[in-house]
Amino acid sequence: MSSWTYTSIALPGVKTKTLIIMRKIISFAHISLDGFVAGPNGEMDWININDEIFAHVEQRIGRTDTAMYGRKTYDMMESYWPTAADQPSATRHDKVHSEWYSRANKIVLSRTVKDVLRPNTTIVSDNIAEQIGAIRQQQGTEILVFGSPSATHALMQHGLIDGYWLFVNPVVLGKGIPLFSGNQSRATLELLSTRQFACGVTELSYVAGRQ
Repeated sequence: MSSWTYTSIALPGVKTKTLIIMRKIISFAHISLDGFVAGPNGEMDWININDEIFAHVEQRIGRTDTAMYGRKTYDMMESYWPTAADQPSATRHDKVHSEWYSRANKIVLSRTVKDVLRPNTTIVSDNIAEQIGAIRQQQGTEILVFGSPSATHALMQHGLIDGYWLFVNPVVLGKGIPLFSGNQSRATLELLSTRQFACGVTELSYVAGRQ
């Protein structure tokens, strides 16, 4: 995982130079074998997730201090996670992720939501490249984009996706909402890791290199 750092080199008679390493933006999504993140009407009942996958993703998410969402995904998260741990039927995952959600910094890409009075939340409604570029220079860990296909497409169009953390489900939807819109620039990908889960889901972790 890459975090924001400053590196300074001091030499006699030479001005000190500072190198800023930008925070990486990673698309985190559950996808079908044919590349969809949801069905035509937003259906996600085909996503196969269990305790094994929960335990695995919690390790990386727990080291991450910033999440990015589109408006619809953010509304879904806000309707559940702030109080998920308080429910009588709360699972271990509910409690762990609810605690993380409450302290995580949240970035919401939305043209309709102009302001929000919620803690640790930043709204980006225009000048995406400029605003996200500034956020990437702030101190922190990598930034995970949770699902949010519309927001992901906007980031792709500006060349702001640095990697993909994908969980490929053994299902073909035929149609639906795609992860890749077809409007992004060509990018070569380097496979960093892969893992096969007992339920048939395959994890693929890529870093993007642009051409």
